Amino acid sequence: MNDDSKIKGFAPIADAGAKIVILGSMPSIASLQKQQYYGHRRNAFWPIMLELFSGPGDADYRQRQQLLLANHVALWDVLHSCQRSGSLDSNIAEESIKTNDFIGFFKRHPAIKQVFFNGALAEKVYKKQVLPMLGEEFAYLQYRRLPSTSPAHAAMNLAQKCDAWRLILQFL
Repeated sequence: MNDDSKIKGFAPIADAGAKIVILGSMPSIASLQKQQYYGHRRNAFWPIMLELFSGPGDADYRQRQQLLLANHVALWDVLHSCQRSGSLDSNIAEESIKTNDFIGFFKRHPAIKQVFFNGALAEKVYKKQVLPMLGEEFAYLQYRRLPSTSPAHAAMNLAQKCDAWRLILQFL
């Protein structure tokens, strides 16, 4: 892979009131172009959040961010940067992965007790590269993987994904 395929993720959407964090892997090409989390029009993330938190269906990106913050939800990605061709997680060059600073993040957001993964790769990389660095100071964190909201995860429809994601409401 050449340097043209190196991509960098976004800053977290989070404030001091966050009780949970949802972690994805890395923004898609559509998300990077829009400079928005879950910017692909067929990604189910925002429709699910709007359903769970009774947000308006025509909410713009700023309103969607505010909806998360108002409901004590933080959003970030496990990967800070990587090399990837296309948008699929399976195309990420494993040796190129650099993770975000979770020690600093959890210190700045001490009310977060629950970590939810949006899909398998986010969980896999976090458990392999981040968890061993966290140490006992963060042993209180609890982890759960939810079905990926990506359109590539077609084994579940939107209603099934939404039902699975309702789990986060128990921790808010």
